[in-house]
Amino acid sequence: MKSEKISELTTARLSIYLRCLNMLHASGIKTISSQSLAQQFNLNSAQIRKDLGYFGEFGVRGVGYYVDDLREHITKILGLDNPHRVGIVGAGRLGTALANYDGFGRSNFTVAALFDNDKQKIGKRIGDAKITITDVEKIAEVIREQSIDVMVIAVPAKVAQKVLNQIMSAGIKAVLNFAPVSLQSRRGVKVKTVDLTTSMESLSYFLASPKTSVVTGKHSASKFGSLVQHAEDKL
Repeated sequence: MKSEKISELTTARLSIYLRCLNMLHASGIKTISSQSLAQQFNLNSAQIRKDLGYFGEFGVRGVGYYVDDLREHITKILGLDNPHRVGIVGAGRLGTALANYDGFGRSNFTVAALFDNDKQKIGKRIGDAKITITDVEKIAEVIREQSIDVMVIAVPAKVAQKVLNQIMSAGIKAVLNFAPVSLQSRRGVKVKTVDLTTSMESLSYFLASPKTSVVTGKHSASKFGSLVQHAEDKL
């Protein structure tokens, strides 16, 4: 692996490659070239080779990539070969929806705890996993007991920084923030913010500017949908 710093855009693309490889695996495909991978999923073959090149040599001349081997390598690069336990702060509609989402398990994430300060919610159990809503004041204790290493913030913007401070004090280094506010984190703590409103406003700009030339990805969706159907047929 090269010593230079790997950008977040690169790691985000690795996640996309892994998802594509998982679909190829489900379809029974054993090998694939970077060109074929790019064509099937509307990616860039040169970018694929460059991104993978940061971490080693994975392709075989005349063969391409062995799908299962590359899946395993990327899984390890992303740290998904080890299980991650997740805690969610905020048992509102978003927090409970995230706690009920069964897609996390496919990437080795397990929601282990849900926190809130509403006395009417504390003690209730959520979803099929029957996750108990715990008083947010016990967050440090539960993080230690449950070996939680990733936290999700799903609270109103005005209290998000306070929650982050509690999380950081408990030793958490990785945080996914859904509150629509910029948060200040300590050195060594990674906070990734998902702002749904900003994304919607970007779409609004697109609708307000119909003459602007923008690639919509319609052709990509067609190819992707075709491969999804093929994968489903194989299952």
